[in-house]
Order: sequence, then structure tokens, then C-alpha cells
Amino acid sequence: MSSNIPFMAVIKERRSGSNLKLLYIATSFPEPHKGDTIYTDLAEALREAGHKIVVVVSEQSKNKKRTEIKEERGFKVLRVVTGNYYDVGFIEKGITTLKIPILMLLNIRKYLKNDKFDLILFESPPITLAGLVAWAKKIFLCPAYLMLKDIFPQNSVDLNIMKNRGLIYSYFAKKEKQLYRTADMIGCMSEANRKYIIDHHPWLGDKKLEIFPNTKKIIKDYCEESLTIRKIYKIPDDVCVFLFGGNMGRPQYIDLLCYAVTKCASKKDIFFVFIGRGTERYKLEQTIAKNNIKNALLLENLPRNDYERIVKACDIGLIILDPSFTIPNYPSRILSYMEYAKPVLAATDKVSDIKELIYDANCGEWVWSGNKEAFLDKIMQMANRSDLDILGRNGRNYLEANLQVDRSVQILERYYQRIEECKTNV
Repeated sequence: MSSNIPFMAVIKERRSGSNLKLLYIATSFPEPHKGDTIYTDLAEALREAGHKIVVVVSEQSKNKKRTEIKEERGFKVLRVVTGNYYDVGFIEKGITTLKIPILMLLNIRKYLKNDKFDLILFESPPITLAGLVAWAKKIFLCPAYLMLKDIFPQNSVDLNIMKNRGLIYSYFAKKEKQLYRTADMIGCMSEANRKYIIDHHPWLGDKKLEIFPNTKKIIKDYCEESLTIRKIYKIPDDVCVFLFGGNMGRPQYIDLLCYAVTKCASKKDIFFVFIGRGTERYKLEQTIAKNNIKNALLLENLPRNDYERIVKACDIGLIILDPSFTIPNYPSRILSYMEYAKPVLAATDKVSDIKELIYDANCGEWVWSGNKEAFLDKIMQMANRSDLDILGRNGRNYLEANLQVDRSVQILERYYQRIEECKTNV
């Protein structure tokens, strides 16, 4: 339990009962018709557990023209138009990052000033929400729980986007420290994430951090898709299909995928499907076109149902991260592969403990992404393995046992219970 809750002695009496009212400050929360994410899964699971939740989310100006609040998924969602954040250049993304907390504060004050909350739930990135969250804690007299999904600005330093110890770095490093200080509890995606934060910010103390893994709502029917979807996209029936789905930015090291697809261009038993958008997507597009590659398909983001059908029809899910990372990333896309019982081939940096998850679940293979030849060898080996179905089922079983969204709900409930116990002892 964090000692960083100065308002405990004056906190107002909450309503009776164990149900909570949560304010969830988010930067990504798709509308229902646009699909689901681990964040919408968590919000819906909290509602289903009897808790009340209000979501405040920043909305890109290219997607929505005006701020509005309405009922979605069984609870209120306040969509605040702040500027463009995804699939844009670094400068525009930086400007939007600075605007988000200011515009969110103004609209929370406008639309939610009469609400009461027991807990504030928020995520990082971005790291510029500390001032907003500190204000919300003071206004609503409640603690804040940070779901740490990325470690910034060090990730940008690792990718040579930002100079280490430069003026910009110093500014964001200060914001990062403020973010951690503002949070009353920090939920880390994995043990490597938790250890990294403790090692680099020992002033936080061990008690202020806990494991808050990526989890998701799991569908019951994950049977394989018929060959219909392969026919629609002209994917041969008798090939091993490798799928990469999600963001295609600098962290995803698209150069490695370009290398693999070029080297496998003549392989009749291998096919690649790439789905997503991002600043590095053009590299795949150019590579496929320039080399006239026939055994690769590049698609834009698809509706959730169509994407899920393709996942079912593929054989192996790919996870790729830049080899230069010194921060332990933990990609959530692995959950979808495991959900549909697809084995995983991950090529990442050496500090990520995603490899431990793969080995513990016995659901695939891992290789260092800095070794292109080793990655290519893994592709060849897995394309000819006879136990892919077994590996896929192992992943599904592990997901059901350890990473269902109810686990996240329970972690938040236990945290608030500790707060209540602390309050009674004040």
C-alpha cells in the first residue's frame, strides 16, 4: 500500500457496499462499432462486476469534430477532442500529448463536476497526465491507479528518436517522475517491468508497485475458421500462414519483417499476412511491390470481426520488437494469438520477458530480433512443425488459467480494499 495518500485523513465517507465508482482516464477507447481492446474489456468487466465506471478519453480530431458524452457499453463515455495522436509525426504527436491534459481537465470540470468517484484509473503513455490526475485526485478526494503500458522517454532514446540527457529528454524525464509520484499505485505489465522501474526509480519504494498484467475478455468459440476467408483474400489452402497484426511503428522493427518476406519470396509453403497501420507501414508496402512478392498480403486495419476471422484462418502469430530496446516491453497482441489457439513466434529485444511467457505457456518460440538469420531459421522451422495445434492449445489453456480480464478486476478490488483498511486505521 502506498503512503502517498495525504488526503486519507480527510477523505469523505463513501457510499456503503463494496461496489466502486471509477473514473477511467484513457487515451484509447474505441466506440463499440469499432471493436474491442484490452481497455474496453477491462471497463466492461468492471461494470459486469457491479462497479460503476465513467470513461474520459482523448479523441483524435481527424475522427471526431466535437466533444460529447454519451452512453456506451453500459456506462458513460466522455470523448474529448484533443488532436491527433496515432499514425502521425513525432512533432504533431508531441503537441497533442501536451494538449490532452488541459482539454481533458476543462471537460471533466464541465461534464463531471457533480460526480463522485472512489478510484481514478489511468494509463501511460502519455506521461503528461500527471497534472490532470493530481487535480482530479484533489477534486474527487480519491486515489489514483496507474496502468503502466510503456516506459517513456527511455523508449524514444532506445529508438534514437530522442537524445539521451538532452533538453527534451530532461523535460519528459521530469514529467515521468511526476507521473510516478502522482500515482498511488503503479500496476506493471510484468515482473521485468516492475524490476526496471524499481531499479531506475528506487525512491518509489517496492510497495508502490505491483503486477497488473495485460488481460482480456476471452471468447468461448475459438474454432478454426473455414477456408472461406483464405479464398476471399486469395491465400493458398496448403501454406503455413504467418500473421502480424497491429501497429506498424518504430518499436515494431518493420525492417525485420521486410527482410523475412524478401528471403521467403520463393517459398511455396509459406505465406505472410500483415494487418495494420503506422508510420513504418510504407516499408512493407514498398518491399512487397518492389520485389513483386506473391506470398504476402498487406491489409489496412479491419473491423474486429473480419480481423478475428483472419486470425482463425492463420497458423502462427508474429510479435516483433526492435532489438535496441533497453526497456522491457510486453506486447498485448500476444493475447489475441493465444485466445485463438495460435502458436507464437516472437522476435524481440533481450530484456523483454515476453519470452518467459511463451516458454511458461509452451506456446511457441522466441529469438533475439537483432539476429535476422536466426529469425528466418525459426520461420522455416515452425512452418514445418507438426505440433502447431498443440502449441496453440497450450497458449489458449494458459490464457484461460492466468490472463482473463477478471484477474485485473480482482487486482483493483484488492487494492481498494487495502485503501479502506488503511482509512479505518487512520
